[in-house]
Amino acid sequence: METIGFIGLGNMGLPMATNLIKAGYTVYGMDVNEETLQKFTELGGKVAQSNDELTAQTKVIMTSLPTPQIVEAIYTKPGGLIETAAPGTLLIDFSTVDPKLNDDIAALSLKNGLNYLGAPVSGGVIGAVQSTLTIMVGGTKENYENALPLLNVLGKNIFLLGDSPSVGTRIKLLNNLMIGFYTKGVAEMLVLAESAGLSLDKVYEILNVSYGQSKIYTRNYAEYMKNEDYQPGFSIDLLLKDMRLAQQMAVQGDVNLPVTNQLIEEYEQMSQDGFGHLDISAAYLSAVKTNEKEEVL
Repeated sequence: METIGFIGLGNMGLPMATNLIKAGYTVYGMDVNEETLQKFTELGGKVAQSNDELTAQTKVIMTSLPTPQIVEAIYTKPGGLIETAAPGTLLIDFSTVDPKLNDDIAALSLKNGLNYLGAPVSGGVIGAVQSTLTIMVGGTKENYENALPLLNVLGKNIFLLGDSPSVGTRIKLLNNLMIGFYTKGVAEMLVLAESAGLSLDKVYEILNVSYGQSKIYTRNYAEYMKNEDYQPGFSIDLLLKDMRLAQQMAVQGDVNLPVTNQLIEEYEQMSQDGFGHLDISAAYLSAVKTNEKEEVL
């Protein structure tokens, strides 16, 4: 089987890399977290100590990284992937970044004889573990077809959206903007339900079969809040990062999004109040705290 490189073994990257190992691929991984690398080796992965070592092992390299700044550094800094990868290497980035960064990396890749796909994913940690991710691919049909056997290991709903390497990212930012709306709506609705003396389980049971249902409601309540578990599958700070990228896309397109702008301020306040490192479901805790403040006033 083919050898794959995978940079970024976090909440999403580790289960994705693990599924490639389970499918029979040899996977060389890199991450800044030593405990994660130890777990990766226990799952059958091999650790690369540098980009040079990684690119010497494979001509297919995947990245799943938390911020545009890290993505830019991994690809474009001296000694980065674009400089060290062998001509013909296929680079697949699953990160959520500024669309312009996708375009810039693709242009640099082409100039250096490399192939690049922007392929952000949706479906959360559960989707990564269960190989049911939605993968939004931008790039040439040839590169997509070469990557497809690997993408089929990682996801269930895979879309080639066009030659533009950033088209998938633009759609992903719309998706995460909606996640921001739903998350805040669920949080405030549940605070209101509690104040009305209603059972949150009963509210969930009823709304789950009504028009108020959403995947985010199911995720945030049934998988996190009900268990009082706010360890981050997808943190408030990362959601805020994506919402700001969507806001930036709106500014570039001369589109006015007043509710989005207000919502971003709400998430900025959550982060300032100390909830940013927690899962997005902790927006509920923020809403509770806000109401406690108002009661004191």
